[in-house]
Amino acid sequence: MTIELYLWATPNGRKISIMLEEVGLPYEEKSVNIGKGEQFEPNFLAISPNNRIPAIIDPDGPGGKPVSVFESAAILLYLGEKTGELIPTDPRKRIACLEWLMWQMGGMGPMPGQVHHFLSAKEEVPYAIERYVKETHRLYGVLDGHLADKEFCVGSEYSIADIAIVPWVQRHGRHRTDLNDYPNVKRWFESLMARPAVEKGMSCLGGINL
Repeated sequence: MTIELYLWATPNGRKISIMLEEVGLPYEEKSVNIGKGEQFEPNFLAISPNNRIPAIIDPDGPGGKPVSVFESAAILLYLGEKTGELIPTDPRKRIACLEWLMWQMGGMGPMPGQVHHFLSAKEEVPYAIERYVKETHRLYGVLDGHLADKEFCVGSEYSIADIAIVPWVQRHGRHRTDLNDYPNVKRWFESLMARPAVEKGMSCLGGINL
């Protein structure tokens, strides 16, 4: 049965298209144009009350009944548990996976998101730009150090943690970040972008880039 994926061409939306491509579940893209305020329409709020993309409706949810899920990390966890893929079963590796998933949700998302916001603001706010660019660079440094001796966020095991982070790193240029300054992140990023499922997931909604 086909999952309905409500998204826009943003890093958070692309997390889920990548995940669905990786696990091979059929899905249909449902465009929610956040520039036109479509995230505030009643039909969308019924499945995503926080008026944020992405969200999904799975017609084959628990007990074979439809279920809707909002918030990108919750969707990644749901899909991982549904399919038994991309969430480590080893308890220690699972902890690491969840740590880096929450690291992305709390940092490598909100912080570069603020960079995007203030760089495109009508009135430049140098203090805000400096603050959020500096914090974004710090986060790149954290990830670079972690990946110094690891192929993926959870050692040699590719997981939803990597999927959550890679669409944000894909926008490194907009973060005023040079990946050459973070060689471990660059190596990890290039290896992920070479994955067919990542490439296809990143081309959601025709590959527009916002």
